[in-house]
Amino acid sequence: MDTKNLRSQIEKIDTLPTIPSTLRKLLSVIEDPKVSLSDIGSFISNDPVLTSRVIKVVNSPIYGFPGRISSVNQALILLGLNVVKGMLLGVSVFEAMKKTMEGLWEHSIGCAVTSKIIGTKKGLADIEELSVAGILHDIGKVAMGLKFLDEYKGLIKKAIDKNVLLIDLEKELFFVTHSETGAWIGQRWNFPKSLIEILEYHHKPQLSKNYAIQTAVVHLADILVRAKGFGFAGDYLIPTINPIAWQRVGLSKDELKEVIAEMEDSLAESGEFNLEDD
Repeated sequence: MDTKNLRSQIEKIDTLPTIPSTLRKLLSVIEDPKVSLSDIGSFISNDPVLTSRVIKVVNSPIYGFPGRISSVNQALILLGLNVVKGMLLGVSVFEAMKKTMEGLWEHSIGCAVTSKIIGTKKGLADIEELSVAGILHDIGKVAMGLKFLDEYKGLIKKAIDKNVLLIDLEKELFFVTHSETGAWIGQRWNFPKSLIEILEYHHKPQLSKNYAIQTAVVHLADILVRAKGFGFAGDYLIPTINPIAWQRVGLSKDELKEVIAEMEDSLAESGEFNLEDD
């Protein structure tokens, strides 16, 4: 299959019968460039399950408002439009993540939490948007898994059996990786440019030009979470940290120790957090 045809199919995943109905409805809302917080608030309020999940996520270690947020409107005001849109996508692809790869949701939560910890440590702006990037950084895997379920599960099995990186097997079979398909999805669904760049380059952070530090942060968070064995990203081989990304983030040895300690505490809390309906 050529890349153009593959991209066309990936971009149409919202038409697949396996896509949760909530996600399909949500996409019709957020794809509108004129959508407002009020529009999104109304959408959430009309879906009790989505309302419950949004409240759970906002009160989780991802956003650091434990026990403080009790209403959707309060969450919208605190987080802002772009963060809320990304959070809703994360919540809505939860079911799709479970179908694609057991443990991917947990890995994504871990990456969100760790990205926020690193970003806070380095004094970066838009910390909540880094959390969104952490949640959605592997959305390309979801897209490939939903569209090519049998083939993708075969790649995961092969990655485990041969102890190789899933991303390398993706390239062999599809001639593209989840980084690229994630960026396609981001463009199709009107993600912010910063998020699209992070999705595309989180495995090749040296290529990120406009959001280099943010991409490097998510790259580092991804590897740290994998090294801790929190969740499952499709293989068990731990990638090497890109030296350019490491330099851009600029963590000292003491800061890294602090990040890891805080990450371990937060991941322990996150391990008790799930979106299953009560």
